[in-house]
Amino acid sequence: MGLCSTLGSLLFFLGLYGICTGFEKENCTHSKVQFVFSVPGDIAMLNSTLVSPDVFNYTSVPYNITWYDSKMGHEMSNQTGQILLHAETLWFLNVTQDDDGEYVSIVRTPLRCYMQSTKLTVDSPVAGECGKPRKASQQLSKGISDILSCPLTDYIKKLDSYIINFSIKWYKGCDPIVDGTERYTYKDETKLHIDGVEPQDNSSYTCTLTFTLGGITGSVSETIDAQVIEKYCLAPQVREPANEIIKKEIGSSFSMRCLVFVPCVGMKPSITIDWSIDPSDRVSISKRRWREDVPIRGVWLERLLTISELRDEDFHTNYTCEVSSDRGNPRGYFTLLPTDPNYMLHIGFLLGGVMVLFITSVIIYYRFKVDIVLWYRRVFPDFYTETDLDGKLYDAYVAYPQPSAIGYSKEAEEFALHTLPHVLEKACGYKLFIAGRDCLPGKAIVDSVEENIQASRRLLLLYTASTFISQRHSSSTSNNNNHISKSNDISNTSEIKTTDSSNNMSFDGSEEVYSDERQQLECVAAMHRTLLEGSLKVLLVELEEITPAQMALFPESVRHLRKKQGAVCWWKNLRTKQRWRTCMKEEKGGNDTQFSPSLSPSTRFWKEMRYHMPVRGKRAVYPEKTALLNL
Repeated sequence: MGLCSTLGSLLFFLGLYGICTGFEKENCTHSKVQFVFSVPGDIAMLNSTLVSPDVFNYTSVPYNITWYDSKMGHEMSNQTGQILLHAETLWFLNVTQDDDGEYVSIVRTPLRCYMQSTKLTVDSPVAGECGKPRKASQQLSKGISDILSCPLTDYIKKLDSYIINFSIKWYKGCDPIVDGTERYTYKDETKLHIDGVEPQDNSSYTCTLTFTLGGITGSVSETIDAQVIEKYCLAPQVREPANEIIKKEIGSSFSMRCLVFVPCVGMKPSITIDWSIDPSDRVSISKRRWREDVPIRGVWLERLLTISELRDEDFHTNYTCEVSSDRGNPRGYFTLLPTDPNYMLHIGFLLGGVMVLFITSVIIYYRFKVDIVLWYRRVFPDFYTETDLDGKLYDAYVAYPQPSAIGYSKEAEEFALHTLPHVLEKACGYKLFIAGRDCLPGKAIVDSVEENIQASRRLLLLYTASTFISQRHSSSTSNNNNHISKSNDISNTSEIKTTDSSNNMSFDGSEEVYSDERQQLECVAAMHRTLLEGSLKVLLVELEEITPAQMALFPESVRHLRKKQGAVCWWKNLRTKQRWRTCMKEEKGGNDTQFSPSLSPSTRFWKEMRYHMPVRGKRAVYPEKTALLNL
């Protein structure tokens, strides 16, 4: 037995010596030794690292690779169910204790030779224990969710390159861990996620990779000795910047912080944070850190990037905050763009200006409407029809309380017979019909009123506070004496006309009855033509201020017309006159002047009167060709 053992050792050394002597003759370049640990029954992968751009340019230089068994002293070849050679990888499909040894891979090129040794160690399982005898060590942090990583990533990468399907199974001790049960979840093929690590998680964990290769279905396992600790630093989290686009004005200053949170307990995080821009005269980076215990224990790290003055070259660039740590390498970035022109501000100013212009124009128009229209009529008379062609004799019929009538007013008569003709006829050229001045004696009241109103383009209804109130009383009296049915309402106009015509009342009768009946007929006829027929425009001339109580006693038709179109108020003009006289007395030492501004056509009252009077145009009557509105 001793002789056989001695003979076997002698043959091993002779074979190894022969192989090495051959390698030495080739003058091969040696690479560092690799170590692979396995157990009987597993699949073992020996992967040469010689086929690498760090060794030679294998993509352009032709080469071949050969594996040798140092123990047996011969070249390796495929053995069904046992050994599989695949380029730079040597697979043991069913490891046995006899496979323990050193294996050499040689890569030969036309000019060079490279050699690497790989030591395969086959350990026997420990009786009564699950998993491999040799264990990797990993730490789990107590009280948080943590991850165990399976050390079989090299196997998985190789199987992926072969496009071979595989599966992974995790075990805690000897018990299999089902994915998604209790606190365990399989993550990213090679990771086991444990939710809320507890002290009892301090155990050994085995990950088993199962796959089919060379017609043989086998597996390889790695065991992890997990230690639960209360000191940990997890993967850093970049909170700012949040991969955003920021717009700033050229020439302005700018600041952005890279804010990183590291969940960490009992340890100082070992990470580096860098901006993808170098400090300069305009660019500075400041540092700050602080610890937080609520709601999550950890450390905040800040790198504040400040650009004192933004220039064109600073825009359209991604600024990246890069974090490096053994737990991960997150990053955040932002893109800096110049601000868009503020069109909304310009549009707002434009619309605001248009609105102010419109409101100002409306205010000016309503404030100076009369002046604007009178100016337009004076400057452009050709746009208005010549009034002499309409068949009317008078520009206006003047109706006012007649003498001897109950509502008679000396001021109203003075205004109708003197003031009105002085301005409208003499100064402005209008032709008026005034009852107390232009009546023909002996003519019936109804006929006179009807004919002259029909021959007039306007009707000027002059009234005071007692004008229409007195008509009610007069109407009642006349109804008893002369059997004339009279009402304040417009609907009774025809009845009044019929009664007056049948009686053929003329100017030869009682003067008081004549005045009252004429006044009633003028008022009713005017309201009838204005409100019902629309054939006559009535202008209300208010000679004195009317209180709301007095207005309530007016006929409904007059109140309706006044509410609809308003009235021209002579009493406002008198107030202006009184103020003007007071100022003149103070300037002239208290002496009054004979000049009265109330008779000037340029005063506000007379402008309003001229505004409502017919337009004295020069254009012939072709209304269908008129391009402008008749103001």
